[in-house]
Amino acid sequence: MYVCLEGIDGSGKSTQLAMLGEWLETCGLEVFRVFEPTESPPGLLIREMLTDSKATTPHIQRILGLLFAADRMILMDKIRNAEKQGQIVISDRSFYSSLAYQDDPEWILEINRYIKKPDLVILLDVDAKKALSRFEGKDHFENPKFLKKVRENYLELAQKNNFLVVNANNGVRKVHEDIKIILSPRIGRCV
Repeated sequence: MYVCLEGIDGSGKSTQLAMLGEWLETCGLEVFRVFEPTESPPGLLIREMLTDSKATTPHIQRILGLLFAADRMILMDKIRNAEKQGQIVISDRSFYSSLAYQDDPEWILEINRYIKKPDLVILLDVDAKKALSRFEGKDHFENPKFLKKVRENYLELAQKNNFLVVNANNGVRKVHEDIKIILSPRIGRCV
């Protein structure tokens, strides 16, 4: 099973991914953790480009779209191998992030058409202002107006793609419990 946590920056994905991994392991499951961007050469370049003041320009956005797709193609073999070994794959982001953060969804879908889609997407939905209060922005995408737009994009994607939405405005423990309630029947053990 390939499970992805999605949401705007500051929604708690990294924290919840760590808690989810620990919980699944206490349930006796093997877990493979994924973070996008990865530490591959395209992933490292993405991380560098996101800090550039020109990162939000259309030209750089197209470059980032291609780099994210390349990073995911490299990641696909690792995900497939983990699944073959019976591991549950849990991911902090997937190609849905590109759809939420970048313009031109048709092009994003086209360059990601060979990417394996998660079996289950859990959207950690949080108000943009609350999300910003949780971290110090390191890139040019982390501002209230932009994050509000991205949150709206995520909610639209959730409706179209049957994401399960968790209120991430709640405390860390409550969000974790909500995720466990979603996953327990799907993994068939551990409550």
